[in-house]
Amino acid sequence: MVNGPLGELSQNVPLRMTVEQGDGELVVKRPTERGEDRALHGLTRSLVANMVEGVTNGFTKSLEIQGVGYRASMRGTDLELNVGYSHPVVKKPPQGITFEVPAATQVVVKGIDKQKVGQVAAEIRAVRPPEPYKGKGIRYEGEYVRRKVGKRA
Repeated sequence: MVNGPLGELSQNVPLRMTVEQGDGELVVKRPTERGEDRALHGLTRSLVANMVEGVTNGFTKSLEIQGVGYRASMRGTDLELNVGYSHPVVKKPPQGITFEVPAATQVVVKGIDKQKVGQVAAEIRAVRPPEPYKGKGIRYEGEYVRRKVGKRA
């Protein structure tokens, strides 16, 4: 259980790992040096570090929308996407997740749980993934989309 200014998170850790709180730091210990225990040790350490980071600073994922007439807007707390379908696609935020639309072609997903933020961002991207011929669609900020040449006359 990790508490912070942004909220509270808890995570089940493997039984073989022990998490101890010392001088303002959390220490994860493993019982043996076997490969399985070393892998679980790294996993547990990363999960605890991500929880601490989440409750102190939070996590964000930025998405870009590219395409003529493609845009995003907020409808209350819901995200409304106009991405070339005959109807707008409305995404409701799960608990602990908020959406921001700083520009009509940008969407920011915020939250304290790193896994949930990434999952929601992936679901938004899956509404209209970038296509390789014109590059239209929803992509992560800075994502490179490999372009294809298309038909030749």
